[in-house]
Amino acid sequence: MSALTIQQMADRVAQLLKERLGLGGKGLAAKMKRAGRLLPRKVRDAGKQLAVSAQKAQNPKLLGQIDMGEVTEAYDVCLKHLIAIDPVDRKRGLLAGMIGSVAFGVLVLMIAIAVLLAWRGYF
Repeated sequence: MSALTIQQMADRVAQLLKERLGLGGKGLAAKMKRAGRLLPRKVRDAGKQLAVSAQKAQNPKLLGQIDMGEVTEAYDVCLKHLIAIDPVDRKRGLLAGMIGSVAFGVLVLMIAIAVLLAWRGYF
């Protein structure tokens, strides 16, 4: 496996992070840093390993230190998780969560007002 192949793998994972999670930043390392808790630990670790390998691959002397099996495995872990993410469904879930939270707050406020009015004798 050449340095070009490793860089292509890192670019593909970075592209998926941008498409599926909407993460910005230059390069895979910056996007993985921004991803934080959006990704499971196993995917975060695999992405960081892939970013380090892509950085090492730029130096011909360090290219020999890269374990190609681990790079391929890390790429597969990242790809498998990121392809399964549906960006539309993710946004819909975030919106539903916000609406649910506001609705719950309004419900609690209405109950509190009803209890206050009942306590004061207006009901």
